[in-house]
Amino acid sequence: MIKTVAAALALILAVFFGLGAASAAPQPGAQVALKIVVEGNQRIEESTVLSYMIVKEGQPYTQAQIDQSLKTLYATGLFSDVTITPLGTEIDVKVVENPIINRIAFEGNSKVSDKTLTGEVQLKPRMVFTRSKVQADVQRIVEIYRRSGRFAAQVEPKTVQLAQNRVDLIFEITEGPTTGVSRIIFIGNHEFSDGTLRDKLATGESVWWNFLQSNDNYDPDRLTFDREQLRRFYLSEGYADFRVISAVAELAPDRSGFYITFTLEEGEKYNFGKVEIDTQLKDIQEDDLRKLIRFNEGEQYNAELVDKSVDALTLAAGTKGYAFVDIRPRVRRNKENHTVDVVFKIEQGPRVYIERINIVGNTRTLDKVIRREIRLVEGDAFNRVLVNRSRSRIRGLGFFKKVEITEQPGSAADRTVLNVEVEEQSTGEFSISAGFSSADSIVGAVSLTEKNLLGRGQFLRLQVSISSLRQQVDIRFTEPYFMDRNLAAGFDLYETHADYQESNYSADTTGIGLRMGFPVSEFGRVGLRYTLRQDNINVGSITSPDLAKAAGLTTLSLIGGTYAYDEKDDPIEPKNGYDFTFSTDIAGLGGDKQYARTETSANLFQRLWSDDFILNISGTAGYFYAFDSGNNTNANDRFYKGGGSFRGFKTSGVGPRDVGSPDYGNHNSVGGEAYAIGTVELKFPNFLPPELGIKTALFTDFGTVGLVTNKPVCNVDPDGSGGPLLPPFPGLPVTCIKDDLSLRASAGLSVYWNSPFGPVRLDFSQVLKKEDYDQTESFRFSAGTKF
Repeated sequence: MIKTVAAALALILAVFFGLGAASAAPQPGAQVALKIVVEGNQRIEESTVLSYMIVKEGQPYTQAQIDQSLKTLYATGLFSDVTITPLGTEIDVKVVENPIINRIAFEGNSKVSDKTLTGEVQLKPRMVFTRSKVQADVQRIVEIYRRSGRFAAQVEPKTVQLAQNRVDLIFEITEGPTTGVSRIIFIGNHEFSDGTLRDKLATGESVWWNFLQSNDNYDPDRLTFDREQLRRFYLSEGYADFRVISAVAELAPDRSGFYITFTLEEGEKYNFGKVEIDTQLKDIQEDDLRKLIRFNEGEQYNAELVDKSVDALTLAAGTKGYAFVDIRPRVRRNKENHTVDVVFKIEQGPRVYIERINIVGNTRTLDKVIRREIRLVEGDAFNRVLVNRSRSRIRGLGFFKKVEITEQPGSAADRTVLNVEVEEQSTGEFSISAGFSSADSIVGAVSLTEKNLLGRGQFLRLQVSISSLRQQVDIRFTEPYFMDRNLAAGFDLYETHADYQESNYSADTTGIGLRMGFPVSEFGRVGLRYTLRQDNINVGSITSPDLAKAAGLTTLSLIGGTYAYDEKDDPIEPKNGYDFTFSTDIAGLGGDKQYARTETSANLFQRLWSDDFILNISGTAGYFYAFDSGNNTNANDRFYKGGGSFRGFKTSGVGPRDVGSPDYGNHNSVGGEAYAIGTVELKFPNFLPPELGIKTALFTDFGTVGLVTNKPVCNVDPDGSGGPLLPPFPGLPVTCIKDDLSLRASAGLSVYWNSPFGPVRLDFSQVLKKEDYDQTESFRFSAGTKF
């Protein structure tokens, strides 16, 4: 048995080795590569070169394998030249290595920064230099310039040879002039003029008077956006069949500019037909939902109103607890009677959870500053209402020009990813304010403010007054999340010298204030404060006797609190909603003054016919009460209104005034212990290009200021001749405080300009009702610049 097994094994081994020998034998006409010699390599090891080759030492080879090895070595990108020469049983491989890039430089670029170009090119230092990759980077650079409107830009790559087979790669750039848009042409438009349609486009024509615009160059991406803008415009005007047949951009033969031609098919105008709601939500009545629809049957068709109705229905369902509602409008066009029927199908959508929240675009602001304003965290159920609230809170920081929150599918069907995209804006501000009155009085101030210190959301302001009436140094700091808790804390330090010409006294003030605030609800907040202040009032011979009582050095110790409620739809540019503030201060815990001072304010915003018409109704009121009516130190703590707080009147130009003879009273403003001022303002479109950043509003201010307790008796004219007033006793100054709680009113136009150097505001006012002792102004100006 053992002999039989051994014989079988011997037979198997004989067959195996016989086949192996047969397979190893060279095929007829094939050479065996007994040796492969590599020459010319400097950095690359010989073994690396051999590993890429198809031909191997000790194996037969063919010419096809030689050719394939040549192609493989070229494909590595490591060599600029490769030669393979078969010499019988020996193969000679000669290579010329591609150099290594030492550095990459750009020359001639002034319109596009080195940082932008470096981020775009694919080649980097210490990479292998290849001509194909260089040409690819040249095309990328040219494309950057074309997208900025410079179609004449040229890029020439050059190399500087260095030791050890290294090179410096230099892109020499000739930027050329900006290639503008010479003309925008429309074909097929019958209902709207070319000028009307041009106003709807993001691209503008290159004309000399539009020197402020930056969109007068050709951009293929912007052209695609313009097609969509035209479609949206026509759909908003009732043309449901509208389409853009073509949009062609042609470069002039002299390359001076592009001619853009839009070919349109307008179609017929449609009206809304039947409007229906098909809902599966049991807790919301159909009649309540129908009230939220922005259009009615028979009105002109407007696709924007359909989208806004979907948003309103989604928000309403979200506030009722339906965070995953799915609302789909179904539109049916009836071409015979030119109507569009709309059915809003409302269903309870599947529950979706937030897998991840990404924050992008914040190059300066820390992530945690943004995340702490988001009302959702990873793992929470998705809620559209809370997403919108988060966006509003982030915008309310004032750090970002744009805030967008979008969703994308997560790793599973019930997962979603939130992308919070922000675009940072300047948060430092250098501001200058000034006012011009009918009495040629000019006041002004300069301040430096940083609202996002070191990207941590901290607020720091250094204000220095430079006017002839007021010299002030004011340092204010706020930490919005003290010790990483939702608790704001801050302090104020200030020193002021002010000349109150309207009251003929001056005051030197030094003080310190401590503040803290915390939320009590999603929209409500409470603030607490303490102030310690020292006033030195200096009066002159013509200061009103009522104000002269406050002369000298006094100390104020004050505690106060504020409750604020804010439910506006947007903290920067509200269109709907309201806010309310109530504050009170108590002085008397030490110090020389004992009084209570209470103020309240409210704002209501209402969108009217469109987002261009916003109505703002606001009101403020205050009351001052001295615990010791005989205390004569409180006169400068009353309410002084006018200027920015009551347009049309000078600073402290409305309210109680000492109208004694010029030799004594000199018409001093003495302030009031009560006031109530209302404002109605309507923002309206001014038909100026939006890129200019100019907005306008009509306004009317109305209210009253008055009530001076224990005011001196008004001296009377003893003989009725209308001559000078006489003092009640010899040697006392003449005083006569006019204090009429009568209605005052003004109206005018406000112009807001977001200029290149900062915000500018102009107020043109006309007083409609006043008392003869009030002092008015017809124009007020303020401006600032940001950094």
